[in-house]
Amino acid sequence: MTKPLLMATGMRPIRVVALTPAGVRLARRLCQTLEGTECWLPASWATAGEHTFDRLTDVFAEAFTNDRDLVCIMAAGIVVRQVAPLLQGKDRDPAVVVLDQEGRFAVSLLSGHLGGANELACRVAATLGGTPVITTATDIQGLPALDLLAAQAGLIIENPTGVKEVSMALLAGKPVRLVDPEDRLATVLAGYPHLFHREAALEAALAGSPQPTVYVGCRERSWPTGWLRLRPRSLIAGVGCHRGTPSLEILDHIQEVFRQAGLSLLSLKALATIAAKKDEPGLKEAARRLEVELLWYTAEELEHVPVPHPSAQVTRHVGAKSVSEAAALKAGQGELLIPKHKSANVTVAVARAIWPS
Repeated sequence: MTKPLLMATGMRPIRVVALTPAGVRLARRLCQTLEGTECWLPASWATAGEHTFDRLTDVFAEAFTNDRDLVCIMAAGIVVRQVAPLLQGKDRDPAVVVLDQEGRFAVSLLSGHLGGANELACRVAATLGGTPVITTATDIQGLPALDLLAAQAGLIIENPTGVKEVSMALLAGKPVRLVDPEDRLATVLAGYPHLFHREAALEAALAGSPQPTVYVGCRERSWPTGWLRLRPRSLIAGVGCHRGTPSLEILDHIQEVFRQAGLSLLSLKALATIAAKKDEPGLKEAARRLEVELLWYTAEELEHVPVPHPSAQVTRHVGAKSVSEAAALKAGQGELLIPKHKSANVTVAVARAIWPS
């Protein structure tokens, strides 16, 4: 399951690491004025209350493992050699900024957009009266950073290669199509009204001429090349199951329902069920593996939800006329996309959460 994108910097602790006496003085100055920072200094230079290290390699490794941003007051070459074996991907690496020991230049070195290094470099430079050095092409040309805009809009990037393809088209001045039926990018793209031409319907866009396209939605199709697919967390799977149903059986049925309906599991926001099932081990494990919440409602709450397929048998067993459909609708407050679909032990229905919530 793909994880949501990293948050922008400013929400994570920032390690300020220095090696020389002048660098140590600058690190202390920065940590006194920039919120969320902590000094990491060689043991021979540190004073009480400051973090110390004997091996620089350990500082970097721990920062990457524990999701800490880095401001490195040292030569860029040292930093490059330290981070090279630790890199995992632009959607997972922390922000790394390199600062000269005079504080004149703050260089965004790694994870400029998603990790927030561009933003961090600007904050560091503003704090010290220096100059931020930003090298990402879209920023230089005043174009939107699609990966950052997706994160700001709460969207999951399904195919990171699509970011590169669409960004290259924007940089070359080529037309880019936008298929965003719910206008989820409207706010973050408000400053770029002329860069995209809208296509309201997905099927019309798929049938149209090949061109770079940004699609925002939960539908699965056979995708052409050059499409960037952004997934909103917009779907609720209502789930009912027999007692003791294994998590794998629940997961298999959810996946099958989504596959048959042409829906992306990356758009799954939560599982929903009746209160009597909230401690069912298989359901709890399924939610954990899907990395979503497990929501539950009382029989009385579900009984008052209008559903297309009420069941007298379900009423006799749990006190409500529906579990899967009613729970999905109750949680999403939107439309029912997929009516209940039964296997031997599991029933699943899918609703779309109302937008904006």
